[in-house]
This record gives sequence, C-alpha cells and structure tokens, in this order.
Amino acid sequence: MKKIIIIVLSLAIILGFLFWKFGPNFSLPFSKQTQKGPINLTYWGFWEDENLIKPVLAAFEAQNPNIKVRYFYQSSLNYRTRVQTQIREGVGPDVFKIHNSWLPMFENDLVPAPKDIFSLTQYKSIFYPVAVSSFVKGDNIFAAPIGIDGLALFYNEELLSGVGKLPSTWREFIDEAVKMTVKDPDTGQIQTAGASLGTASNVDHWQDIVGLLFLQQPGLSFENLASSKAAEVLSWYTGFITDPRKKTWDVNLPKSTDMFTQGKLGFYFAPSWRAYTLRIANPNLKFKVISVPQLSSSQVAWASFWGEAVSKKSQHPREAWQFVKFLTSADTERFLYQEASKIRLFGEPYSRVDLAPEIANDPIMGAFVTQGPNYKFWYLASNNQDAGINDEMIKYFEDGINAILAGTDPQVALQTVDKGVKQVLDKYTKPQPVATGQRR
Repeated sequence: MKKIIIIVLSLAIILGFLFWKFGPNFSLPFSKQTQKGPINLTYWGFWEDENLIKPVLAAFEAQNPNIKVRYFYQSSLNYRTRVQTQIREGVGPDVFKIHNSWLPMFENDLVPAPKDIFSLTQYKSIFYPVAVSSFVKGDNIFAAPIGIDGLALFYNEELLSGVGKLPSTWREFIDEAVKMTVKDPDTGQIQTAGASLGTASNVDHWQDIVGLLFLQQPGLSFENLASSKAAEVLSWYTGFITDPRKKTWDVNLPKSTDMFTQGKLGFYFAPSWRAYTLRIANPNLKFKVISVPQLSSSQVAWASFWGEAVSKKSQHPREAWQFVKFLTSADTERFLYQEASKIRLFGEPYSRVDLAPEIANDPIMGAFVTQGPNYKFWYLASNNQDAGINDEMIKYFEDGINAILAGTDPQVALQTVDKGVKQVLDKYTKPQPVATGQRR
C-alpha cells in the first residue's frame, strides 16, 4: 500500500513540475491535441465577386463556427499555371477551381474527398455523368462542380422567324442556316450570315464545335485521327466556307460574337456565360438558346465547366472538403443562381440533377441543363487559357483547319494533327517513366 502511495505522490510531483515548467503548452504523449482558435481556409474563385460569395461564406461559418473562409477573386489570365505553381510552393489556396479537362495536369496536386463526406455513390446520384468522367479517377473524387456548362445553340429570333424552324438535326441546321444567309447581289459577300462555322480564326468557340462534331461521329476516336471518318468531319466543318451549297460564313467576316451581337448572324454556338455579354452589348437583341443539333438518334452534347478542388498542401483537407460539399448543396447552388441573376441577369446553370427542373424551361439557361445527361468532353475546350493540354491540342487542330482552307487534302492535314495529338496525350495522360539510378 505504501508503495502505491509513493508512486502516486511521485507522479503528482512530476506532473505538477511539468505543468509549472511548460504551462498550457504541455500535453501528455497520449493526450489529444485540440485546435487553438478557428481553422482558416482560403478559397480562390472567379466570376463570383466578393459581395456575391460573402453570404455563402457566412452561412457556412454559421454551421461550422470553428472554420473561417477567406475568398480571393482571381483573374482567369494565366490562372492554371499560377495556382499550380503556388500550390507546389506550399502557399496556394485550400480550395480552388479547376476546369473539367484539367485532372490529368492536377491529379498529383489534389487531395481526394474523404469517403464519409462524399461517397462515390452519392456523388453519382447528385451530378451528371460528365462530372464523374471529369473529376473521378478510380474511386477517388478530386473535384465537385457548383455549375454545369457547355455548348448550346443561340439563335436570333427575328432572323429565324422569317425563314424557318428550330433545328434538331444537322441537316435541318444547314437548311435553316442557308435560308438566313444574305449575300450582296453584286459582290457575293455575305451580309447576314446564317451560321458561323468553318474557320479557326473568326469563329468563337470553334474548338468546342469541332470537339462536339468529333464526339458525335460514330466510330471515331481522338486517338486515331488519321482516318477517313476524321477527314469527313473536318471537311464538313470547313464546308461552311468552301462548299457553295452550304456556304454561310466567310474568313473575312468579323468575329462570330460581334456578328451575333449586331443582329447579323442567325445561329451562334456558345457557352452560357456568353448570354450575359450579349445582353450587355445589345439589350435589344432578341435571342434564345436550344440544345445543339444531333447527327443521329444518339444524343451527344459538349461540356466545358469548372469544379471546386482541394489542394494536397492544405493543412485542413477535411474541413476544405466540408466546404466544397456545402458549396454544392442544393440550397447554396440555388442561392448563388438567384443572386447572380440579380447582378448579371443570368445565374450559372445548376450542376445538380435534382435542380434541373427549376430552370429547364428558361429560354436562355434551360438548354444547358436539359442536355446535361448527354454531356461529354475532351481536351479541346476553348477559353480556359491553360497553357497546357487544351491549348497544345488546339494549336494542332488550328493548323489542320487552316491547312484544309488553304487547299490541303483533309486526310493529309490530319496526319500531322494525329501525330501532334498523340504527343500531347503521351505528355499529359500517360504515366511517365520513373528515372532510376545507374548501377555501379
């Protein structure tokens, strides 16, 4: 009994001395450390200005009083290289946006979602299949979108109402585009264009249009572009310049966005965010948006959107993913859409399948969610300025289209494109061999 008392007293004296010596900084090796003060997260985004995002951050912090989030608005210029450099230097954000085609470039910089925050089954039930093909690898979820976007067909109501009907197939699209095209009777120059396709110079979002056409072509693979099927696609695309039977566009015309803004273009392919720029540039322009035309009964649309990801260098990855989960909740997406509509007339189309019915009948945004189940993507996304996989792919296709317009046989032009595409795919999507030391 005396031994026990002596041991207890000795331990008490030792612990008392340690507490006096080290104060509140002392803890037993087996004791659980507690977080001092709030957990601080940084969030990088663009489009949403700080006034729009502040109420969202306040709502999240109210539910999670131990977490504070600071939002930093970013320019899209050089965004990919800038955010990736900072992450690798350990000074980047906790949560940030990546394009849905960037996972091959960012996978090693990201931490996947904890399974108890985002299970794969839950993720697949919330978002469109293209979110899974974009941001999931194996059973790891690397990003989650708070909006969906892609290519849709804008049409000038006044021009189309005078000649025809809304097209659902490419054959109908050509017929209506030709009817809307008006040429100068003396010079033959196009004054009002029916559709803007055929070039890689003055057709905005030509990259997405070409990507869509390739994805819609049965039996065509981007990994084998030196084929007759690929040549057929590019011949069809450039035919809007070179084929007198369907000529609706010209290399000397202004940019397609400018032509549509001025009311001189009938059909214009663009993502949802163009609707805002069109309204601002010409408030009197009467236009609506429908799903892209289809080649056959199988429905394929082109996706290009962004997701929220968590940096591998984040000190608080679990809390960061809690924040991403909150951003993609139905209440948050609905709030962001409604508030953005007050500022820029249109919100970002919902990424969540369960919210699609709320805007499906909208004459501008509806098409972007109704074609949601049909979205696919590849590495030809316009306007993401990644200085990487998309921009490198785009350069090869641009050279190929220009070569065809200059008179090169499409299949010959595509041989060079095919070689370039394979090089880019090897660079970004194939595992790189690990260097090994030489034997001595």
